[in-house]
Amino acid sequence: MRKLTGNTLLVATHNAGKLSEIASLLEPFGISVTGAAERGLREPDETETTFEGNARIKAHAAARATSLPSLADDSGIQIDALNGAPGVYTADWAETADGRDFEMAMNKAHDRLLASGAAPPWRGRFCCTLVLAWPDGHDEVFPGTAEGQIVWPMRGDHGHGYDPIFQPDGYCVTFAEMAPDVKNRISHRADAFNKLVKLCFD
Repeated sequence: MRKLTGNTLLVATHNAGKLSEIASLLEPFGISVTGAAERGLREPDETETTFEGNARIKAHAAARATSLPSLADDSGIQIDALNGAPGVYTADWAETADGRDFEMAMNKAHDRLLASGAAPPWRGRFCCTLVLAWPDGHDEVFPGTAEGQIVWPMRGDHGHGYDPIFQPDGYCVTFAEMAPDVKNRISHRADAFNKLVKLCFD
């Protein structure tokens, strides 16, 4: 397992919410975070069918372009009653001609749940795979999950993406109703990040 050296890390995302979460998680380690948009990097095509595959594409593209160690995240929500959908297509469900509309995507998920005939509680999970890549082509992979259920109607104004319909196990509030520091301790991204820290930072 390769350790991360230096104090600058590129986070290969154009998603401001993800960048903020990862920057917050890295702050205690004195790591300076820069984002893909700040570096003028384009978003590579995500052509894989797994979170790990897509995260690898983004991490290696950023590392090659900047000569910096690069951390990429691919994440999404899996809903058991929908056979794991939307999964790696989580963001695609939100795509419109004018950008991403996650309220539309959450309505789509709810409509499909109703059409499935499945009775609540609708079990599901957020999944995240972090890939840390170096300019020489080496990488390390860290998967994480947060188990819970899909709830309706949408609740909360914090977070991003599908957070308003996801209630993690052990809590009576959604990710979007939690204070960011609470979510950042228990999220799928935190689970993956804790593994990264243990093996690459400590």
